[in-house]
Amino acid sequence: MDGEREHPCPPPPLPSSIAADVAGYAWARDTVGESGGTVYRLHGKAGAPDLFLKHGQGTVADDVTDELVRLGWLAAHSQVPAVRTFLRTPDEAWLLMTAIPGRTAYQMLVAQPDNGPAIVEALAVYLRQLHAIPTAACPFNADHTFRLSQAKARIAASLVDTDDFDDAQTGWTADRVWNAMQALLPLAPDPVVTHGDVSLDNILIENGAVVGCIDVGRAGIADRYQDLAILWNCLGEFGPALQDRLFTSYGISAPDKRKLDFHLLLDELF
Repeated sequence: MDGEREHPCPPPPLPSSIAADVAGYAWARDTVGESGGTVYRLHGKAGAPDLFLKHGQGTVADDVTDELVRLGWLAAHSQVPAVRTFLRTPDEAWLLMTAIPGRTAYQMLVAQPDNGPAIVEALAVYLRQLHAIPTAACPFNADHTFRLSQAKARIAASLVDTDDFDDAQTGWTADRVWNAMQALLPLAPDPVVTHGDVSLDNILIENGAVVGCIDVGRAGIADRYQDLAILWNCLGEFGPALQDRLFTSYGISAPDKRKLDFHLLLDELF
């Protein structure tokens, strides 16, 4: 990952069973999409693959556990990190995984801006394949009704980071986001198997194609706009032409603005 999205750090305090697995690695802390937990990239050990370690406490430990379970299921449908070690205590969780080859879609767009349309096409192909997985095969519910119940609990517990809102919601309170979402309901359901957090940092590309995904703790059955909205929003950094291309490459000629707005607001609360 590029230097702006991670920084070198010393190893954190670790359980002895994990410390033995990661001896000899250099450490870097990921500064993107941590959702309250900590994510480290372990690299530079001769003859050994790069690894990632996630650590969470309290409710974030539950999120790390959710990711472990979803990794096991998704492995049959998409390339995902292989679990090396998982350790859970009543209040903490550690998840050690192998790294997927390739570079993130964000890195690719920064390094090859002229290749943006082809990169977006690869992302759209990946989403179409993911969304084509039969919903009957997926045991995880992530629809907006379920996510709204989680969001309401996060608001009540003062867990929403309003300083991290998108520019369009700068200065908003979490309650204002909640009320804006309610005004967009109801939504016509269009359930598919979703990744749940398809940011450009969570998709890996190699040789022009998506080779896998990471950060799958929110995967489950939801409206396809759960994925499309987040990816569309991330592409805004690289211009509206690529945002438009996402929908045309995916096969949607007229995006549903109501669903787009709703899912972008919902994401602010997580």
